[in-house]
Amino acid sequence: MNASPSVLVCLAHGSEETEAVTTIDVLVRGGITVTTASAESDGTREIICSRGVRLLADAPLAEVADNDFDAVVLPGGLKGAETFRDSPLLVETVRQFHLTGKIVAAICAAPGTVLVPHDLFPVGNMTGFPGLKETIPDAKWMERRVVWDPRVNLLTSQGPGTAFDFALKLVDLLQDKETAREVASQLVLAAGIYNYQEFDERE
Repeated sequence: MNASPSVLVCLAHGSEETEAVTTIDVLVRGGITVTTASAESDGTREIICSRGVRLLADAPLAEVADNDFDAVVLPGGLKGAETFRDSPLLVETVRQFHLTGKIVAAICAAPGTVLVPHDLFPVGNMTGFPGLKETIPDAKWMERRVVWDPRVNLLTSQGPGTAFDFALKLVDLLQDKETAREVASQLVLAAGIYNYQEFDERE
C-alpha cells in the first residue's frame, strides 16, 4: 500500500489562521499527512496568528525542510507572508519544491509577497488577495477564487473565504476528485460556495 501524500504547511507570526487551519483540516480529512513548520528565525513553535489565535507548529522549518513532501503550503496574512519572504531558508525550500516538480500552494498575501519578489515562478498564472492585486504582474493575475497552473504545479487562491476551495483542490491533486468530493460532502458546504463537480470543470 502506498504511503499517504504528505504536505508541509509553513507558519509564522501573523499568518492568517482561517487559511492555515482550514487547509490543514481539509487535507487531514482527505487522508493527507500534514507537517506544520515555523518559519520564524528563532525557531519558536508557538505561532501567534493575525487575529491572535495561537497555533503550535510541529517543528522549526530548519528541522523538516529537507524531508520528502509532495507539496508545500504558504498561508496568507501579510505579516506572516513578509516573514516568509525574508526567510532565505523558506525561499530556498519553496524553490526546491518548484524545481523538483512538486506542488507549491500559496493563498491570499503569499503569492504576491513571497513568490513574485523572488521570481520563483517566471512562468505561472496566479491569483491572490484582491486588495494586494498590484503585487502580482498583470500578465500573471487571474480573477478567480482558485488558480491551478499545471505547467508549473502552482496552486493559488484569494483569501480566508476561498480556503475551502483551495484546500479541496489540493486534495484533488494529491489524492483524486472522488476524495475531494467526499470531503466537501462531509463539511456540509453551502451550495454555491463550493460545488466540486462544477468547480472542477472550469479548471
